[in-house]
Amino acid sequence: MVRVIFSFVFSFLMFLPASLFSQEEPHIIVLGTAQDGGYPHMGCTKECCKMAWKDPSMRRYVVSLALVDPISQQWYLFEATPDIKEQLHLFRQLTSGKYDYLPRAVFVSHAHIGHYPGLMQFGREVMNTRGLTVYTMPRMKKFLESNGPWDQLVRLQNIVPVEISNGSELALSGEITIKCFPVPHRDEYSETAAYEINTLTKKYLFIPDIDKWCKWNENIADKVKTCDIAFVDGTFYSEGELGGRNMEEIPHPFIVETIELFTNEDKQTTEKIHFIHLNHSNPALFDDAVKRSIINKGFSLAEQARRY
Repeated sequence: MVRVIFSFVFSFLMFLPASLFSQEEPHIIVLGTAQDGGYPHMGCTKECCKMAWKDPSMRRYVVSLALVDPISQQWYLFEATPDIKEQLHLFRQLTSGKYDYLPRAVFVSHAHIGHYPGLMQFGREVMNTRGLTVYTMPRMKKFLESNGPWDQLVRLQNIVPVEISNGSELALSGEITIKCFPVPHRDEYSETAAYEINTLTKKYLFIPDIDKWCKWNENIADKVKTCDIAFVDGTFYSEGELGGRNMEEIPHPFIVETIELFTNEDKQTTEKIHFIHLNHSNPALFDDAVKRSIINKGFSLAEQARRY
């Protein structure tokens, strides 16, 4: 009788997900929260950057996420930024060296300077990697394969671009799947991808770059409601932030616009939103009153080095 019970229990346990036996679940670590130029910004001597030049603790790397899978002992990098060297070092520090130095794969959203130039560090001049998978949408894949110096990385098989199509589901493991979809942005060289990261217990939304929400054929409020944590474009706080520059040339949803858009949503929805990709001019980086205002309205700012 005991043998029968043991056999039944063992058979039952065999079909349970591995995550139930793990001390940790898959999670996200934020490796950067700033817009493409980082914070402080190159050449900026204005008040917005003065404090950060003086105080290294205020500095922020360009927007990037690490997806960590303790079950398979693998991790994945979202965006190959100009700060990739520092970000991989930060990841190693935050995880106490438990994972390989290099990610299992890299997901690149689009061909703007904050999101893919870090790939050059995988070339023979630096890491000289072998067969590192780089997931992209179709136009971005073609861009890497057809333009130097990126095509050299492909020819030498430092990287292997792999296409993800709109809406397709990519299984990284039994516990993690990724979906990507295009969002409207200034797509001079490639489309712009956003990502849904799904684990057995959490869904993360990652939209670091987008034009105004009204230009998208999806409803951002509905998207946020379906996830647990949404990292969304907070590049600029409000109109006029860049002085005399025409901000219509570089459209992004202002943080105040996104807050207004969610005015009628409940706290359970708004608290999922974490603004990311902040421009150096954005007072949410350096003005405590602005930070408090955002938080008091039920929203959050993504925090570099924080685990989600």
